[in-house]
Amino acid sequence: MKITINGKNQELDIAPEVPLLWALRDHLQLTGTKFGCGKGLCGACTVHLNGTPVRSCQTPVSAAAGKEVLTIEGLSVDASHPVQVAWKEHNVPQCGYCQSGQIMSAVALLERTPTPSDVEIDSAMSGNICRCGTYTRIRTAIKQASGQAGEEQA
Repeated sequence: MKITINGKNQELDIAPEVPLLWALRDHLQLTGTKFGCGKGLCGACTVHLNGTPVRSCQTPVSAAAGKEVLTIEGLSVDASHPVQVAWKEHNVPQCGYCQSGQIMSAVALLERTPTPSDVEIDSAMSGNICRCGTYTRIRTAIKQASGQAGEEQA
């Protein structure tokens, strides 16, 4: 099965029903994407499939065949993406476990809606659970990143 992951063509010899999460973690050693609930409810395993955020624990690897997968490792090599910068500046992570999924959902939101309102942020991020409760910092970081993204696009 051929998949493009973080801009690199990969060929995987695994069963088509294996969740994308396990293909990434176990077969390609891309461990930034986390296993959370295994039911697609917590968002820890969020990656982009052709630009759309998906729960990799519920997405069979066959659904990614011939498509582009973007993981947290592919977002930037030096953590310079505006969302990652804002995350650091606002000390968003506490335990950090959910953060790769949170960041991937935030990036997808900003690609769809460059200057989201609080309601749009809350709606887009509602599928990502943070047991540490850093939701206010997440919203603040997204707002900052939206300003940076707007400056970069100008």
